[in-house]
Parts: sequence; structure tokens; C-alpha cells
Amino acid sequence: MAETQPLITNYCDYIESLQDGEVKALNKAYHDNQYGFPIHNDNELFGRLILEINQAGLSWITMLKKQDNFRKAFDNFDIAKIAQYGENDRNRLLADSGIIRNQLKIDAVIYNAKVITGLQKEYGSFEKWLDINHPRTKEEWIKLFKKHFKFVGGEIVNEFLLSIGFLKGAHKEDCPIHIKILKENPKWNEK
Repeated sequence: MAETQPLITNYCDYIESLQDGEVKALNKAYHDNQYGFPIHNDNELFGRLILEINQAGLSWITMLKKQDNFRKAFDNFDIAKIAQYGENDRNRLLADSGIIRNQLKIDAVIYNAKVITGLQKEYGSFEKWLDINHPRTKEEWIKLFKKHFKFVGGEIVNEFLLSIGFLKGAHKEDCPIHIKILKENPKWNEK
């Protein structure tokens, strides 16, 4: 009789379930050093949103393997530069085999950069806009993001907010990384 595998419901358990190798190393590095930690730089916040948008329909390991390519292709996630992208940039991105060459996703990134430059003008920064809208339930966040941005379904918004410390649940409470994140005062832990 075959043993049944336990249901993996969180990233912490997923990391532990992986065999040693590149997939585990990349996921563990992301889990231990990025996932759930607050980000206070608008370009890096946008970079995380770019990765989440592009991950839709794909495995996260694909994004981890390509994240440096995305950074290079999208001018180090510089929101102001991306907001100015024209047809030549769009064609360059569609031809770049180092990233996900999906026209809808590329168009959404450019559109969303323009939206964020507007939010920066109105609120001072993308982070301040997020701060002003905190706290919200996951459902409220999804509705807000869909109102402003393109290609931001429920899972994309949820993972984006988990990954930047705005929603609780990136790590199990007994995960050592959870303790590190608490020391950085994630938004979900504010009273």
C-alpha cells in the first residue's frame, strides 16, 4: 500500500518537502531572505508585483530562475522608466527569451507603471499608497487593486501582499523566518 503524502498548505512546508538541488536552493533563498519581509523601496515593490503578475499560470520556480533577467529587462524595475516605455521597448520585451514573453503581461506592467507614477504624485510613493489603504481584508485589497491595475487577479494580489508583509501568513508562526520578519515590523502586525 502506498503512503499518502501530507497536504502541503504553506511555503514553509513546501521548502522542507523539496529534495536538495537547485529548486530547493532557489526557493529556500527566497523563503529565507525575501518572502514576507517588508519592502520600503517603490521600485522593489513594483519589481515584486511584476514577478507576481508574470508568474500567473506558471510555477514560482520559473520566476525565481528568471528574476535577474526580469530586473535587467525592466531597467532594474525603475517605475519612471517603465512608465515611459513605447513600442520599441514593448517589442524588445516580447523578443526577450530571458523573461515571460506574454503580451498581456508586458502591457499590464507598462500600464501599471503609469498608474504607480500617478499614485506617487498623489500620495508621495507607492508604499505610502499601500500604507494609507492598510488595513484591509484580502477581498478588499483585491477589489482595490482591480480598480487601479491590470492583470491583478485574486491570487496575484494575495501573493504580492503576503510577500511584502501586508498580509499575515507568509510563514508558519513556528518558522524561524517568521521571527525575523516580526523584528522588521510588517504591516500585518501593526496594532
